[in-house]
Amino acid sequence: MKILLDTNIVIHREAATVVDEDIGILFRWLDKLHHTKCIHSITAEELEKHEDPKVRKSFQVKLASYNILKTKAPMSNEVHRISEQLDKNQNDLNDTLIINELYSRRVDILITEDKKLFNKASLLGISDRVYTIDAFLEKVTTENPELADYKVLSVRRDYFGNLDLTDEFFTSFKQDYPEYAEWFNRKADETVYVCLSEGKPIALLYLKPEYENEDYTDIDPPLSKKKRLKIGTFKVALNGFRLGERFLKIVFDNAIRFKVDEIYVTIFNKRIEQQRLINLLEEYGFNFHGFKRGPGGNELVYIRSLAKVANRSNPKLTYPFLSTAGRIFIVPIYPEYHTELFPDSILRTESPMDFIENEPHRNAISKVYISRSIERNLEAGDVIVFYRTGGYYKSVVTTIGVAESVIDNIATEPDFIQLCRKRSVFTDEELSKHWNLYKRNRPFIVNFLYVYSFPKRINMKRLIDIGVIPSVDDAPRGFTQISVKNLRDILRECHVDESIVVD
Repeated sequence: MKILLDTNIVIHREAATVVDEDIGILFRWLDKLHHTKCIHSITAEELEKHEDPKVRKSFQVKLASYNILKTKAPMSNEVHRISEQLDKNQNDLNDTLIINELYSRRVDILITEDKKLFNKASLLGISDRVYTIDAFLEKVTTENPELADYKVLSVRRDYFGNLDLTDEFFTSFKQDYPEYAEWFNRKADETVYVCLSEGKPIALLYLKPEYENEDYTDIDPPLSKKKRLKIGTFKVALNGFRLGERFLKIVFDNAIRFKVDEIYVTIFNKRIEQQRLINLLEEYGFNFHGFKRGPGGNELVYIRSLAKVANRSNPKLTYPFLSTAGRIFIVPIYPEYHTELFPDSILRTESPMDFIENEPHRNAISKVYISRSIERNLEAGDVIVFYRTGGYYKSVVTTIGVAESVIDNIATEPDFIQLCRKRSVFTDEELSKHWNLYKRNRPFIVNFLYVYSFPKRINMKRLIDIGVIPSVDDAPRGFTQISVKNLRDILRECHVDESIVVD
């Protein structure tokens, strides 16, 4: 395949020091799979004029490792219309030249972290061929598990004092924050969420509750007096396993637990890993507030309100809150797929070691449910209760989610597999079987957000007792609508924090 690399990807690669080495994972995958690393001639021109002499020299030395496109595709009418609508400066025009190569099919895939390029690709109907670095790594690790660098991952709570500050994972922190080592040692007895691969950290999350008397004079404009959860440290190395979403789920879980008014984070925008996290935070409703002054320079401040509202059309913006203004469904999921999709909803009879986080769909907040249900008219914001099948005593409700979108009338088997691959528990072979099982009733896809695992589970018997299921013969076989009262009864019986329901 011919992979077109956006200018910023190449700049990060050629400016790489030891602390930016994780971008090398992308290039190693491209080499493993024998893909051609392409760059546009406009990228080459920008690199040759780059203000950093190290970038210029590095690119000149490594020029042979890139395939510079020798010609420019004629500008299509569709791309020209997009350019007239959106392009305001030379950088925008350069982006259009890059996206035009993809639209003209002179290259197969574009890898970029630029939101403007994603927007243009969406308007042109080619967003399925544009990837962030993480999304591309997720794609290739899923398609080539035998080549994946990270075979076993685990997310756990640990003490700062048990981590090795000399590990290269911490180098970027020490470069960005002059007093980081001193701060780290002061935190020795405090807990941190860490993901290890072969004993070394590849992701880290530190959270700190703050109260109304906190001093915010170093933030401009200062924050008002509120109860907040501070994301004190948040770093995820490039790996393709959606650990950013996994850790963001932990952030929201703690925010609900501590009943805070806001979540906030201070973050530099120097490195590609930081830019990726900013994009993820913005996707889930974090907004830019201002700057925090510090010895390492000014950090960006992003804030996420925990006001109890639910945006039904875009649930990510108000995650994890749910609205009962739409419809509520209960839907079955077979035991062999249940904990694979919802590792936090593991039953006591299952082994946690069977569900370590070494697959993208296990870590994701955004997930896929495949169905042939008669009811398939779900809408964004509809609530979904998942029911693990198993009979009168062993069937239990375990998890609640919210629908993002439904994809029906899928044209071909490859389209179906492509749409499911990133967020589904199934292999390509299993997806093919699902597609071909009943040719007169092709499956459809529900994209949903995983919101909450129930602290207590109630079985079919209890669901019948409280009127959620009329009888054994009425056990859900597809998406079955239930009432708001049914949902409230389930949440109460399962000891769920009902504050996640906002109306």
